[in-house]
This record gives sequence, structure tokens and C-alpha cells, in this order.
Amino acid sequence: MRAPISIVIPTLNAERALARSLPALYRGVQEGLVHELIVVDGGSSDGTVTLARAAGAVLVEAAPSRGGQLRAGCEAARADWILALHADSIPDEGWTDAVAAHLARRGAACFRLRFDADGPLARMTAGWANLRSRWLGLPFGDQGLLMRREQYRRAGGYRDQPLMEDIAMVRALPGRVRLLPCHVTTSAEKYRRQGWLRRGARNLWLQLRYAAGARPETLARAYRPK
Repeated sequence: MRAPISIVIPTLNAERALARSLPALYRGVQEGLVHELIVVDGGSSDGTVTLARAAGAVLVEAAPSRGGQLRAGCEAARADWILALHADSIPDEGWTDAVAAHLARRGAACFRLRFDADGPLARMTAGWANLRSRWLGLPFGDQGLLMRREQYRRAGGYRDQPLMEDIAMVRALPGRVRLLPCHVTTSAEKYRRQGWLRRGARNLWLQLRYAAGARPETLARAYRPK
């Protein structure tokens, strides 16, 4: 019987992050849960592609756009379930048990969030993300998204847009996204560099603008100013 899950990871110069996440993800391969690991690279200039090939991942090349990369990877997926995951989000031990137990529910799910940082601001930011996911059923991409491939296709797939592709995908899925009893630990590098309060406030402002109808291309220019 074929393993039920394809993991799709968009990358762009993600060698260091991928080196940390791949060992945790390959636990799913060893336990017969993961059929394939698909790395969708957007033109990395570091060792991302070499690392992915050496690890036995399926390599897909696409233009550098997280939404477009996720769409390309999901279209290449062959298993019945898809787990879309950022390269710097590492599932904790026990993630395979939590995911395997969820498959009987058939709906979409996400992980609880934790940052690789200590301190009250890191805990508060992660705590808000987990509360938002529980109350509103609105996880973001760094929490991963587990969904049936058929469900993904009926929802129209990831949109090829430079920002908010995760929110658009979750909104298109039927039903509420469930919160798994397991964490992913994700990088806090951008929060450390920009400041927890400053980045958190900017993220919230961008989310509100998107909800009000702002175009993702406009928001991307504000998110990644030149």
C-alpha cells in the first residue's frame, strides 16, 4: 500500500533551513507515512538544490513565488494527502503519530506553532497564532497545511501570488482547519532582526489590508521593500 502523504516544500536559498528540517521529515518516510518529499526551488544560488537531490527529494523548479512554487509542487504530488510546509518549519518528535491519527478525519489540519527563540514576546506571538488557528480556523503557512489532494483540487489550489497565498488557500478549503496536537518549531530570524513588536504589528496590518481587498502584489512591495 502506498504511503498516504506527499510533503511539498518551497525553497529559495534555504540550504541551512532544509538541512535542519529534512531529518525530521524523513522520519515519516521511514515509518511509511510519507510517499515523497517534493522540494520546489525558485532559483537558489546556495546548496539547496544539491542538498535536496542528495536527500532523495523530488526536485521541481519554478519561478520564485511562494504561491506559484506551492502550486507547482502540489500539482506534482502523487499521494492522497498533501502536507505543504515551509523549509524552516520543523515538526517536533511525535508528528507522525499526530498526522497519522488525523487522516481518518479527512478534513484539513495544521500544526501548533513554536519559535526557535525564548522570551515572552516569542511565546506571545506563537500563542496568538495558535489561538487564531483554534478560534478562527485560520493558520498561516509556517504552521504547515495538511489536506487531501482531492480537497485541494476542489478548492482550486494555491494561487500564484507573492503574498497571502496561505490565507487564500485556507479560505478556499471547505470546513474548519483542525489544530493538530503537535508543534512545528519555526525560525524567528526575521523577528529578531526587525523586532518582535514591529514585525508583528506590520504583519497584522498587512493581513487587515488583505482582508479589506488589497492586492497581494501591492502588499508584497510593503512586505519586502526595496
